[in-house]
Amino acid sequence: MSDRAYYADAYTTRFTAEVIEVTEVEGRPAVRLSSTYFYPTSGGQPHDTGRLQQSHRTARVLEVVVREADDAVLHLLDGPLRPGEATAEIDWPRRFDHMQHHTGQHILSQAFIRAAEAETSGFHLSGQSVTIDLDRPDLSPDEIRAAEIMANEVIEQNRPVRARQVSLAEAATLPLRKRPPGRDGRLRLVDIDGFDLTACGGTHVAGTAEVGLVKVVKTERRGGATRVEFLCGRRATADYRLKHDVTQQLSTALTTGVSDLAPALARLQEEARQLRLALKRERGARLALEAGQLLDAAETIGGARLVCRVFAGREADEVRQLATAITAGGAVALLGLAGERAQLVFSRPAEGPTFAHMGELIRPALAALGEARGGGGAVSAQGGGPPASEATVGAALAAAVARLRAATNAVE
Repeated sequence: MSDRAYYADAYTTRFTAEVIEVTEVEGRPAVRLSSTYFYPTSGGQPHDTGRLQQSHRTARVLEVVVREADDAVLHLLDGPLRPGEATAEIDWPRRFDHMQHHTGQHILSQAFIRAAEAETSGFHLSGQSVTIDLDRPDLSPDEIRAAEIMANEVIEQNRPVRARQVSLAEAATLPLRKRPPGRDGRLRLVDIDGFDLTACGGTHVAGTAEVGLVKVVKTERRGGATRVEFLCGRRATADYRLKHDVTQQLSTALTTGVSDLAPALARLQEEARQLRLALKRERGARLALEAGQLLDAAETIGGARLVCRVFAGREADEVRQLATAITAGGAVALLGLAGERAQLVFSRPAEGPTFAHMGELIRPALAALGEARGGGGAVSAQGGGPPASEATVGAALAAAVARLRAATNAVE
């Protein structure tokens, strides 16, 4: 067999070869074999994993790479081996998953050319996702669906998938989907019978039916391109099983058929929106009533009406809305919130008394809270600090009121 035996046979998972070089890659032990079926990371396809066994020990193959200096395939291990014969075993589930998705990518890429005139500009395969990038940003749902249907028709037809080496001169006469640089004057082609012909160095299934199925699961626009995420084979089946279980659970919970889930969810969303609006209106009315009651009890300092109040067990947003309502009623609001995080909300009308500068008033209040931060301008100021009791927040507001009285006296 040749140095890269996976070119000729993607299905061999057990073989014997000689360890002809022992080396290291970034501090990890690595070996070169006389020939190998282990695929190295290349062309968007990840490397194989597996193990190498010698009489004295077994080492796991963690990564397979191509050394740039001489194009040699190196197997990175979890422990050292020595020169001599070794028995190898490739992780077949991982290899077959890569074969399914790489052949599936070829089929889907050609399908997008035929259904949408969209060329593939990038391919990524990992254990988490499989994507192709298409050179069109404006693909419609109908075009995506047409490409997926076409791809699965090709899979169902179980067309032969063959690889062969040709000269660059011969390749120039063939209708290739893409034309990368040749390797030593030769080019490896992968031919999906009567459908797709392209240069590729990856591992592929022997017939399209082995791909199982292709399912587009996500599309997103990325600049001038569209990224298409898809699944094949066992991954697609697992994805279908998950989504089937979820839709069945939703169907049961909503007491409706699967085909009626979308309109049922739309109705629920609209009902929830109406409820949120009703709650917002009710909350606004309640806060307006509370603000009116506080305004009725407001004291007057230097001609300015003042509402000074400590709250507990309230949301900070409610306190801010209450301050806004009080200010709209023509009064200065010095409000505090006690609890796990102390909050201060100070505000006054824009045309209010100039001696009541909110940024100045909040400084002594923050100091009284300790380790508190905040600030503001003439009309409004906010701040917060560590947990504080109602008494502590009340003392902080008292410090602000004292500053306000001092400012009033200065004006007078």
